[in-house]
Amino acid sequence: MVRAKRWTLKTQFHGFPKNSDFELKTVDLPPLNNGEVLLEALFLSVDPYMRLASKRLKEGDTMMGEQVARVVESKNPTFPVGTIVLVHAGWATHSISDGQALQKVLAEWPDSLSLSLALGTVGMPGLTAYFGLLNICGVKGGETVLVNAAAGAVGAVVGQIAKLKGCRVVGSAGSDEKVEYLKKIGFDFAFNYKTVTSLEETLKKAAPDGYDCYFDNVGGEFTNTVIKQMKKFGRVAMCGAISMYNSTGQLLPGPSPEHMIYGEIRIEAFLCTRWQGEVKQKALKELLKWVLEGKIQYREYVIEGFDNMPAAFMGMLKGDNVGKAIVKI
Repeated sequence: MVRAKRWTLKTQFHGFPKNSDFELKTVDLPPLNNGEVLLEALFLSVDPYMRLASKRLKEGDTMMGEQVARVVESKNPTFPVGTIVLVHAGWATHSISDGQALQKVLAEWPDSLSLSLALGTVGMPGLTAYFGLLNICGVKGGETVLVNAAAGAVGAVVGQIAKLKGCRVVGSAGSDEKVEYLKKIGFDFAFNYKTVTSLEETLKKAAPDGYDCYFDNVGGEFTNTVIKQMKKFGRVAMCGAISMYNSTGQLLPGPSPEHMIYGEIRIEAFLCTRWQGEVKQKALKELLKWVLEGKIQYREYVIEGFDNMPAAFMGMLKGDNVGKAIVKI
């Protein structure tokens, strides 16, 4: 009998999450049926989308999320013991799967690269950056790209892919340490949005002619300011709105219709799960190749211990992380 720990949503979040909103439970898992595998988590992901998606959970449900796990017992020949997989098993140390929703890590994955990157640069955040920038924005060489939350798991990859495609890249972040990181990985202009006197003037200074593509992770007033500086036929990839996820009051009005209409600006929201099958595998292989060649650099914010899942989640929402926030079991 295997005992699994699970972090559940004890109380629906109201505003910023609190420790009392979570409850740690222990459950006994049943014996495996034919076709099933027992998984042990190695790395778990905490991501901004969880704050938004938690509204769909009922109190008592296990917190959602993806993890890198190892098969420790198997009655499924496709996934023998020792197989490393990606699974959406939530905040749990152990889980049982029938194999239908399991994804093996890339066969090309080298031993020298931490498997945690399958939850970051060569995983969902990397795919979000890849498809949002290349498919939604459709960037071309010579264009100017703006990305906010640029030192996060998605934003840092967006900026580096844009540089690989020959773009000029402007990034905003919430600390001087993060700004220095953005400069180190090749951003042409980076600024701390918390300390600038005027966001509008800073954006104009960074790109006097305006922006062709805006990769938005923040939403709110930041986006309203950016829209006014988009070039004609500008494109916006709406990935997230972390500035608004913990809001308890009335949401801010959206961007100026005048600028949207006369600028003929296109805004498209997206989830990276839109792209599956061969196109997803091709993207993952290209991201892995860029990492191994040193063309995409990465940083991870690693927290040790399953008991620290809520703290890691809340720290990520506060912006404590540079790069991908990961919990290592």
